Amino acid sequence: MRGQVIRRFGTGLLVIAIVLFALAGTLRFWQGWFFLTFAWGPPFAFAMWSVKHDPALLKRRINVKEKDPRHTLVKMLASTVMFSAIALPGLDFRLGWSRAWLGAVPLWTTILGQAGVLGGIGLVIWVMKVNSFAARTVVVEEGQTPVTTGPYAVVRHPMYSGLVLFVLATPLALGSYIALPSIALMVPLLAFRLLDEENLLRRDLAGYVEYCQHTRFRLVPGVW
Repeated sequence: MRGQVIRRFGTGLLVIAIVLFALAGTLRFWQGWFFLTFAWGPPFAFAMWSVKHDPALLKRRINVKEKDPRHTLVKMLASTVMFSAIALPGLDFRLGWSRAWLGAVPLWTTILGQAGVLGGIGLVIWVMKVNSFAARTVVVEEGQTPVTTGPYAVVRHPMYSGLVLFVLATPLALGSYIALPSIALMVPLLAFRLLDEENLLRRDLAGYVEYCQHTRFRLVPGVW
């Protein structure tokens, strides 16, 4: 499994790096280097830790085949949106769209965006640390029980909270305003998947309805 993790992360990193820097037209795109470090470094380190300490979680994360074709479609759309969030900033860096139309993204905004990327990734890792059943597919397994500790004590779907923070921060982390409208499309896609997953959990996961009564908010504390 260690080799599989290295191959998957290595392939993904190589593809995204080629797309990002090829479109930017240069390797002197410091925002891209920081983004790749924050977006791939911590997840890779956690995956390597999980090889020894939680291989069951890794098996669930490696399995991406959905039972419901609607979820497969949502994943395809989300991947397209995420690709645009990385591709457009590369072109923006080369062609200067944001600088010409809206003004350059301030350094402090880029740093805040990088912090958002790291924070979103950190929240996702925290979720996987406390919930070994955090699969990449919408499914309820035998022996699964509601997790009520850690981030689950604050919102019912903290992994989605981390993903939303990550995707919204990505364009700013890469120094681009132009990609923000496209990445905003990720929010309704994640909301659809979240609500559909919650219906399944209410129906099939014992104790989940009672958990919902104690943890009111799904995604953002005090909002929704």
